[in-house]
Amino acid sequence: VGPNGRVYAEDIQNPMLEAIRYRVGREGLGNVDTVLGTSEDPMLPGELDAILIVDVYAEGGDPVSWLRHVASALKPQGRVGIVDFTKEGAGPGPPMDQRVDAEDVITDAQAAGLRLVSHETFLTYQFLLVFGLDHPTATTALGRRLRP
Repeated sequence: VGPNGRVYAEDIQNPMLEAIRYRVGREGLGNVDTVLGTSEDPMLPGELDAILIVDVYAEGGDPVSWLRHVASALKPQGRVGIVDFTKEGAGPGPPMDQRVDAEDVITDAQAAGLRLVSHETFLTYQFLLVFGLDHPTATTALGRRLRP
């Protein structure tokens, strides 16, 4: 994000946020805020340009509701990137029966008001899905009016 940008590092576990705070202090970064979310709501501030979700999709409760909260935190032209382990092949990561299918993530995201922008497969053991708001000038599922 560069020196003028802001990073919100969100997790649902305080020990993970403590580890982030330690590293932020060690690296001397002044533009990172930690956010304690829940498995139901990431508790993100609004008007974000981008949200990156890595290797945690299968850990939450209701993914459609959770993604609605994610969508409501985006600026109208914002993007959500979801990286998770594929069900194909071996490699690092959780056991195969605990991995999420990319098509299921796409279906959930569409139900939450997001549209697929790209499905990247350049990662060896993971996929990257990039979403934007389905109708960036509409009201989100949580009732927040988005600016055009």
